This record gives sequence, structure tokens and C-alpha cells, in this order.
Amino acid sequence: MPFRINWYKLLIQLKMGEFESSALGRVTVYSIQGCPHCIQAKATLGRFEVPVCDVDVGRHPELRTRVKELTGRSTVPQIFFNNVHIGGNDDLQKLAPEELQRLVNLVKEEPLPADAPPLPEKNQSEDSARETDREFTCERDELADLVEDFKHGSVIGNHRKGLTLYKKSFSGDQLVDWLQKEKDMAAELSLLLREMILKLFSEHLSADGKSVDYKGMSVNPAFERYCELSIQLQRVELLSLSREEKLAFFINIYNALVIHGYLRLGAPTNMWQRYRFFNYVSYLIGGEVFTLQDIENGVLRGNRKGVAQLRRPFSKTDPRLQVALPDAEPLIHFALNCGAKGCPPIKTYTPQDIDSQLRTAAEAFLENDDACVVDSGKREVRLSQIFKWYKADFGGTDEKLLKWVLEHMGDSPKKTSLQGVLSAGKIKVSFLPYDWSSNSTH
Repeated sequence: MPFRINWYKLLIQLKMGEFESSALGRVTVYSIQGCPHCIQAKATLGRFEVPVCDVDVGRHPELRTRVKELTGRSTVPQIFFNNVHIGGNDDLQKLAPEELQRLVNLVKEEPLPADAPPLPEKNQSEDSARETDREFTCERDELADLVEDFKHGSVIGNHRKGLTLYKKSFSGDQLVDWLQKEKDMAAELSLLLREMILKLFSEHLSADGKSVDYKGMSVNPAFERYCELSIQLQRVELLSLSREEKLAFFINIYNALVIHGYLRLGAPTNMWQRYRFFNYVSYLIGGEVFTLQDIENGVLRGNRKGVAQLRRPFSKTDPRLQVALPDAEPLIHFALNCGAKGCPPIKTYTPQDIDSQLRTAAEAFLENDDACVVDSGKREVRLSQIFKWYKADFGGTDEKLLKWVLEHMGDSPKKTSLQGVLSAGKIKVSFLPYDWSSNSTH
């Protein structure tokens, strides 16, 4: 009888790390793509020779509620050794060596308990996979439906550029014409651009999740394709976008534009260069020019003055004023990444649950001691400079600022400490130094 490989079972075994060690249990990491904290955590766990199962809750939103129930948190990563929850990346890095070794031994020596954290349900059972001989169905990519639409819409074909024939391809103009006719162009184009820039970002992020290889990114062929597609932003219709669509669209475009500007012009290294960078780097969107300052302070902050700005970005007669949100959205400050090490990590956002995503980003930011430190002994709270620069967005006074911070923290010892300090009265608020150094590896 010829030997036949059960490819589906092999894939699952590899996914679960069964060939990496003789461990009986597993480490489960709930993460999202491109998160620097997740990348650093997985790089650390990879050194222990235990099976690590990485579950992307961005691709498996059905697990988010269960993960929050198990952990009491809505931030990533969340890490379990068998059924023992240790917390996020900061918690992992702070573990004492002997405690970490105990947890590693737990995974190696103890079988996976019945109450282990859940994994995504398989798309196909083992028996049905066997019937297809050597074929198995991989997890369906979130862009798969879009590709199917491309095929049915006759967008994909063969195209010649110079002497080279490109098979199964399409031009930017063809794509945009199709998007205008068949789809909500702003949403679909934003989706394509954010997926491309996230893929680039993920491929060139360091193992510790703290720096980006912009030089390597600039010579990646995918960056050239991104540049070609970004030109099509000039044809997007902005006035019909809802509040949620504007938030997701402009946050994604801002983060992509910062990276685009870094790749073309290099990272700004002093205050004057930063001023020029954020006031001159721009995209042509919907027939109007939007700089980084215009996007942040004009659109997303409801046309408020920015740091060191003497007037509002848009005048009363400026057509871009029609695109601005009616009020400032303070949560955007935890989603925008200006390329400095002090910024929140870059992520991407979708209009479907944008408010939930932004709140999660705020919780994750406030968990970090680089953003919020509560000193109960001194009755002092030290916050990121972001809260000083944009204090008006958080209520305008120290009292309202601290109340906002408390309301937007996840359940944690830090939140309990802040509640205790606030109830004691008379609190000192100070601001932490901001790390303006570039997150570039060069």
C-alpha cells in the first residue's frame, strides 16, 4: 500500500508546533498582524523550544469576546502557558527567570488541560480533508472575496508594459474605473492601501518590534506598487463618507503617508525638519491636497489648531472643511503614528468597528509605562506628552484629563492604583519625556 501524507493533519501539527519539541502542552498567543508588541513577544517565546500557537484575532474576531472574558483585557498580545494566563508582552518581559522556567516546564511536562484557551475552528474536518487526497483548504484571506470580484469583473487580464507581458494583472486606471463603477471606492481603495502598507511594515519590522527597516522597505517591489496605487487617491469621493469611514480612511492614510514620506525624504531629525515634514508631505485626495497636519488637525480633530500652529488648518471658505469631523475625536491620538519611537504602534483600522478598535488602541497605549505611570506614594500621575499637547481634546483640565484616562484604561493593577490616587484627592500631573528619535533601523 503506497504511503500517503495527510496534508491537513500535517499542516495542523506544524501550526501547533508538534514537530518542534516533545512538549505535551502549548503556549497560546492572541495577536494581531503588524503589532510590534506581539512580534517581540513571539520572538522571545521562540527561544524556549516549546510549541507556540499564534492566533490572529484580527482574522478571527469571533474569538475576541472569549479572550476578553478569559483575560479581562482587550489588548494584544495575550499569552497563555497551557491554561495559565500571564498577560501581555510587558508581563512576559518582566517575568523572573525562575518563574519563566516553571511555565516552560509546565508546557513541556503537563498535557494541555480541558480549559485551555480556544483556537479558531478548522475550516474543514480531518476526514473531509482526507477525501481530497493531498489538497487542503487554507484559512481564507480577508482579500479573497475582493480577488473573486476582480475575476468576475474582468479586471484581471494580461497587460504589456514595454517589452514585458504581465499575466494575471491589471493597471491602476482599470482598477479605479472598476472601483468607481462597482464598489465604494474610498473603502475599497483604503483597504487595498492599508493591506499593502501593513504587509510592507510587517516584513521590515525588527524582531523586537521597536524599529523599521525603511531602506529595505524602499527597494521592495511592493512599495512601487503601493506608490502607483496611492496616485489614485485623487479620484476618491470624500463627501459621501460616514464618520466611521472617515476615521478609518484618514487614520490609515495618515500612517501610510508618514511611511511614504520617510521612504522618499528620510526621517526628520530636528524640530524644524519635523515642522516642514508634517506641513508639506501630502497626498492629493479627492481633488484636494491634504498634508499630514491637515489630516490630523483639520479632518480628525474637527479643524482645531495643532501644536505650534497659529490658526486652524481650514478657513471657512476652504472646501476641505466639508470633510472635517464635526468634533475632535481624542482616540485618534492612540492610532496615529508619526514615525517616532514615542508614538503608539502602527495598526490598521476598518469602519465596521472603528470605535471599538480605537478604544482598544487607547487601552494598549495606557498599559505601557512609556505612556502612563501612577506613583501612589508621591500621589503623582505621569503621562505621555500627547496628553499635554492635546489637552483640550481630553477635557482641558488636569481633573478632566485624569477622569478620561481612568475611563479608558483596561482593568489592571495600574487602573486600581489610579482609582486610589484619585479618591485621595490632590494629585500632581506631570508629563514624561517624549522620544522623538526615529524608529528606523538605520
